Amino acid sequence: MKWVTRKHIRVNRVATAWLIRRFVDREAEFIFVEPDEVVEVERSQGAIGFDAPGARYAHDRGLTSFEQIIQDYSLTDPALIELAHIVHAADIPGALNEAPEGAGLCAISHGFPLVTKDDYETLEKGFFLYDSLYAYLKARKEGQLK
Repeated sequence: MKWVTRKHIRVNRVATAWLIRRFVDREAEFIFVEPDEVVEVERSQGAIGFDAPGARYAHDRGLTSFEQIIQDYSLTDPALIELAHIVHAADIPGALNEAPEGAGLCAISHGFPLVTKDDYETLEKGFFLYDSLYAYLKARKEGQLK
């Protein structure tokens, strides 16, 4: 499937792309465009839009696209649910106090464009961050960490 979102990805857009690639569609293709082009790319290319005004998974109703995809695809992994809370805290204005890890994720994510050449490199490097955070949360949930 093709997925489309706004350029200059950070917290939720990297997290959502990671979620899609790891749990929804391993072969997902991502397209990054200007915010006002997302809906047109959805229509013209049959892509699924996220984290953009008017997109299928718009960043509205107080939920991130990460949280909406977890709901729509009935993903129930407890570590993913906890990660959704962290992404929410890092990405929704005023929600940083909802998960202590949110502040760190927010800071790291805002550094992505400072060390990567484009959104595709951000995905490549950002996926390692989300793989690591997910592995930590999963191990903690399974009692492997103290």
